[in-house]
Order: sequence, then structure tokens, then C-alpha cells
Amino acid sequence: MRLGVITDGISRDLKHAVDVMDEYDLTYAELQFVGDTEVGDHTAQQIREIDALLRDRGKPVSCLSRHVFAGTTSQNRPGDALHTQHMEALKRVIDMAHIVGSPLVRIMTQKKEQILWGSHGAEIWNVAHGAWDTMAPMIAPAVELARAEGITLVVETGNGTMVNSNYTARKLIDELDAKDALKVLWDPANNCWCHERAYPEGYSEVKGGYLGHIHIKDVQVDTPRATLQVRQMGTGQLAPLFAPMAAALRADGYDGVISFESVYHPGDGDFEAGFRASIGTFKTLFGDD
Repeated sequence: MRLGVITDGISRDLKHAVDVMDEYDLTYAELQFVGDTEVGDHTAQQIREIDALLRDRGKPVSCLSRHVFAGTTSQNRPGDALHTQHMEALKRVIDMAHIVGSPLVRIMTQKKEQILWGSHGAEIWNVAHGAWDTMAPMIAPAVELARAEGITLVVETGNGTMVNSNYTARKLIDELDAKDALKVLWDPANNCWCHERAYPEGYSEVKGGYLGHIHIKDVQVDTPRATLQVRQMGTGQLAPLFAPMAAALRADGYDGVISFESVYHPGDGDFEAGFRASIGTFKTLFGDD
């Protein structure tokens, strides 16, 4: 399968990140921050330099991952100041995607409301009434922009966002009738927080053309204590599920990129050391047979 990494998980120095990618024979570069700048905020000259470096080193871009729509809430509406700010940022990222050849641009969704649907009394006392219904109108202009620009958006399953599971991601895509322009960016570690098991339940939600991109990391969640620990790859709660996930992806012919998300450090803040401690396991699990 096609493997890559979110480069700033190694280093925000892109040249150094690419050097490390070469050490481990990783091909696909997912860009989030380069230098101190998030994608969508680089100058034209900086984008040309990024493009030249990656092309010279044979590192195609898999996805541009700005936090588009992160921080919006169910109180926001299409066309308001914050939505407009995010749409303008999305346009800039899409412009960059055309230059660097990225087929995908990530978006996020509004901040999570805990209970979106319910019955037998919960619909009266517990549901955040109307919260979910505000989201599709917020995302619809982004989908139309993507269609016009010939780009595919991927919506990430986030820890604290309205789309925090494959179930909710698929539901959003279906409500927008946007399977042609919007796919799921599946982050199974993030989905642990809402207790959606990655395999088989989570994977079954995105089969059949919904899955566009994957982030892989390992975690241990303790929802009652509101605590999340990132773990060295293969030592967290996803450890027994990675192999069957990988087998299912191979069997079903998944042809997207799987990006390693290097957000683990061994306790000293050294994320590159965390990357080096985990990347071998990642490649063993998700690399070629």
C-alpha cells in the first residue's frame, strides 16, 4: 500500500523531514505546517520552493491538511464572518494544491455537541437540538468549491468535532450527496474517543467508496477521566486491530495513501524520536506483504 507521513510530525523543517522520509523509504508527503506556517498561509515564493523541493526528491503530496472549519460551532452560519474566513483559507489551500499536485484537501467540522440524536425521553432532555442540522449548510459551499476546482475534500474524524466517527462522516457525505467530491479522512485513533471500534465496525462504515485518506497513530483513551495518551505504535488500544484493518484494506483494494501521524514522544518532547520508535511497526503492518 502507499505509505507516507505528515511531515511536520517529524520536523517543520521540510528538507530535514524529507531526509528522514528517505531513511525509511516513505514516499508520500502530507503537508500541514511547513516552517512556522500552516498550509494556505505561505507566500507564492514559499509554495514554489516547497513544490521544487518535493518534486526534486520524488515526494508526491498526498494531502494538504489545514484545519479548515475547526473552531466553528453550531452557532455559526454560512456566510458569517468566521465561515467566510475559513472559506477564504480553503480557497488558498486549493490554489496551493493545484501547484504542488495534491489530489486532496482536508477539512474539519464544527465543535462537538455530545448528544446529537436520541429517543424515549432523550430527545426532550438530552439532545443538542438542531446542532447536527447546522453542519451540512456550512460544508456545502466547500463541496461546491471543490467541484468547481476539480479537487477532492476529505473530512477528518476528529476528537472534538461534530464528525468524530466514520458513522457521522458517512452521514454528512450522504446528506450532502457529495460522494463525488467529499471523502472520509479516517483517523481510527481519534475515533477511539467516541468508542467507535476501528475494525470491523468503523471500517464497515467507509467501505464502498467513502474512504479517501487515512491517518495512523496509536493511543490510549480514558473518556471518563477526560485523558488521552499517545502511545508508541503497537502499544495502545488499537494494537490488536491494526493487522485486521490492514488486511481488509488490502483485500478491498484501497488505493489511497496511509499517512503515519507522528504525534508521540517518549516523554521528553522529542517527536522525531517518537517517529523513529514507531515507524518500523507502522511499515510492517501497513507496508507491502
